[in-house]
Amino acid sequence: MNFLIINIKELVQVEDKPHAWVAGSQMSKVKTIKDAFLYVEGGRIIDFGPMKKLGEKGDRYQIMCKSIIDASGRMVFPCFCDSHTHLVYAGSREKEFVDKIKGLTYEEIAQRGGGILNSAKLMNLTSEDDLYEQSAERLKEIIRMGTGAVEIKSGYGLDTDNELKMLRVIKRLKENFDIRIMATFLGAHSIPMEFRENPDEYVDIIINEMIPLVAAEELADFVDVFCDKGFFTPDQTARILMAGMKHGLRGKIHANELAPSGGIQTGISYNALSVDHIEYTGDEEIAALLESDTMPTVLPGAAFFLNMPLAPVRKMIEAGLPVAMASDYNPGSSPSGNMKLIMSMACINYKMLPEEALNAVTINSAYAMGLSDYYGSICPGKFANIFITKPIPTVDFFSYSFGSDLIDTVYLNGKEQKF
Repeated sequence: MNFLIINIKELVQVEDKPHAWVAGSQMSKVKTIKDAFLYVEGGRIIDFGPMKKLGEKGDRYQIMCKSIIDASGRMVFPCFCDSHTHLVYAGSREKEFVDKIKGLTYEEIAQRGGGILNSAKLMNLTSEDDLYEQSAERLKEIIRMGTGAVEIKSGYGLDTDNELKMLRVIKRLKENFDIRIMATFLGAHSIPMEFRENPDEYVDIIINEMIPLVAAEELADFVDVFCDKGFFTPDQTARILMAGMKHGLRGKIHANELAPSGGIQTGISYNALSVDHIEYTGDEEIAALLESDTMPTVLPGAAFFLNMPLAPVRKMIEAGLPVAMASDYNPGSSPSGNMKLIMSMACINYKMLPEEALNAVTINSAYAMGLSDYYGSICPGKFANIFITKPIPTVDFFSYSFGSDLIDTVYLNGKEQKF
């Protein structure tokens, strides 16, 4: 679809050429254009600029357009890129929410068979069609809230059949929705109870059985491991990442959420695209990240929901690192895919400037999915994944007004999304 948006109060996050990521002091800079136009053709961003420069080419664009949208008083942003979610899951876990209120820790709930293992039980009892319907509703929800690209992990199967079931559901979602979806195989999300005495036996199953089948059916783009205290060790993580690499699956890591686990360094050693959670990040980890192409990714929703220590985001930025942020949408530790709220948490809890927060949920999180050439900014040639706000006074108001729905219209691949 071709369309022209005119009289945009402010066009936000514009680039002439795509950046892979934004790091250090550059994270506090976001280019905008006031009183702007944006022209979309064939689902791609073709042209933009100040209204005063639209001139004669505006007549040509209008002839080629099916619609002209007057955005007076409103702003246009690139859609969010949510690089870490588990939104394909069965049921919910509000009982554990109450357990946390009563004082049980994440580790204590997991040790008694709750947490991820609880979701695995529900997954086993849920048909593929039912799982698809539940997940499709969550996907519609995050699209309505402005997300235009999302990574979805397996990891609530913990056996071959159920992990494949999850990945097939993700594939169906890819086929039926306009949102860009990247799939991640996370068989190493937890150690099943029957393998607790011999976790290496489960690692062998992941390497020798699951990964070859996932690769054969082309069900995943990445492989992930929960490398942390009480879960998988750095050695086990390395074995799984190496097996994934042999089958064309680049690594992504759950690391250092519960303790300084060595997960960040392990991920870097195997060229992981991102290391996620990373609450326990010290000088050694920062130094290693600075020498890598691995994106440090913080998940504010999980830290908030579990009342955990916060990742040292300011220290990482001041050291010159890029930082991405994602929702971690999942039933146990972050039951929300609201990326606008993640921006507000970034500002309120992590003391990030609104510009830094915006870079963290667009350009940098697009990189954490391998999508920065096509998503994450308003840039010629990128897909027209954008949203138009309701009337707002300033760009900063978008993060400041943390509880308000400020998104009016969402476009994915240049197509207006109907809800």
